[in-house]
Amino acid sequence: MTSGVMKTLLVNPPSFEKFDGGASSRWPVSREIESYWYPVWLSFAAGMLPGSRLLDACPHKIGPEETVQTAKDYEFVVLFTSTVGFANDVRLAEQMKNARPDLKICFVGPHVETQPEQSLRTSEAIDFVVRGEFDHAVVEYAEGRALETIQNVSFRKNGKAVHNPERPKMHTEELDALPFATEVYKRDLTIENYNVPFLKHPYVSFYSSRGCPALCTFCMWPQTLSGHAWRTRSVDNVVREFAQAVKLFPQAKELYFDDDTFNIRKDRVIEIAKRLGRIGRTWSCNARVHSDYDTLKAMADGGARLLIVGFESGDPQILKNIKKGATVEMARAFAKNCKRVGIRVHGDFIIGLPGETKETIERTIEFAKELDSETVQVSLAHAMPGTELYTWAADKGFLASEALADAKGHQLPHLQYPGISREEMLAGVNRFFDEYYFRPRIIWRIVREALWDADERKRLTNEAIDFLRLRFERNRMARKGLQQKTAVAVPAAPLGRSAPPAAD
Repeated sequence: MTSGVMKTLLVNPPSFEKFDGGASSRWPVSREIESYWYPVWLSFAAGMLPGSRLLDACPHKIGPEETVQTAKDYEFVVLFTSTVGFANDVRLAEQMKNARPDLKICFVGPHVETQPEQSLRTSEAIDFVVRGEFDHAVVEYAEGRALETIQNVSFRKNGKAVHNPERPKMHTEELDALPFATEVYKRDLTIENYNVPFLKHPYVSFYSSRGCPALCTFCMWPQTLSGHAWRTRSVDNVVREFAQAVKLFPQAKELYFDDDTFNIRKDRVIEIAKRLGRIGRTWSCNARVHSDYDTLKAMADGGARLLIVGFESGDPQILKNIKKGATVEMARAFAKNCKRVGIRVHGDFIIGLPGETKETIERTIEFAKELDSETVQVSLAHAMPGTELYTWAADKGFLASEALADAKGHQLPHLQYPGISREEMLAGVNRFFDEYYFRPRIIWRIVREALWDADERKRLTNEAIDFLRLRFERNRMARKGLQQKTAVAVPAAPLGRSAPPAAD
């Protein structure tokens, strides 16, 4: 015990090889091009608990056995689980309990938020779960509060599940009072272990806000963990962490705002950009297509290098079907303005959203070429539990399988529609990448930039090899077809996140 507080281990758990899952991955998946996002959510509670440790297993190559041995030195474990990794995480929790029977274990994350009772029934090793924002709930438990008195908690009592009342979402004053995530990174993590192909390496990421007011039906986080209510940290607070992170991590080549959407309010974005410009460090963020030229110009002047943008589809009706709240015309204007001010764009696209046909796939491919983002990500649509897309697909009978991944953590195509097969949608992903990247102008653009940067050249070479291997596998799978509903995995998309994008 430390000052009356339970000695706490916060775990983003070991899982499949190259698995980027859990604590800040909006789509947990094993990635052929290895990349990892920071466990931002776990860092806040870790910073509030003296004597705690944040263990991010996969990027640090920490396996189950070492994790179990580490947990023996703690009294309380907070484990961020995912739908894809849940079965593995339960086995890990049971191993922890076998090694130390008095250990208390709490599961957090979207999976247990949307399925708290089912999660508790899965194993006695899970003492309780926290639904939604868990920062203060796990701290209160570590400080000795009884489960019955802690908001957002679900637990077993007399053989039945008890669900405590909801905790109000945190707003500016409370968010400002949280510890800086980057301070916990400095204490517990090695930033060189975090790589995302379209970000400079090494990079450091954190949030300036929580939630997203957009209503995109596929996007998991605003419908589960973070909510639709957009809640911001104060500009002073954000700038202070940015400046401190620059000092803590002089080797970092880029800072990244991993908010659901960073550029919602023009005046706030411009104010942050102006102040970041005085610090003089490159940064990037998730963005929607709503920002005008003046906002983008201010961002560029303030050091913004790259925006990760969810374009999703080039078909107007599909954008309406998913409640995107944006149009193809807005996307065109946004992309042109980004080029005018010199901001790069990583464009996210999804094949297999409601209304998809062979014709709409072709329309989206041509639309992506027109936008001409520096890099793209193309994903098969996935209906994550807790999302409106999942409920819609289940009601319509469009879920080909509940399985989201195979035994190695690779993405499975699990949505099907009457007018287009899963094989055709998978082939559409393959064709999208081929038609986009195998153009002389695009190849030259990528190679030209790598010529002057040895580190980027080495990384690009490794990623190109992985991409070509992945392309071969995808084409082989498309030819073979889906002979069994859950027998074929879809390898992760190259050059970015491998499923429904963070920026929506």
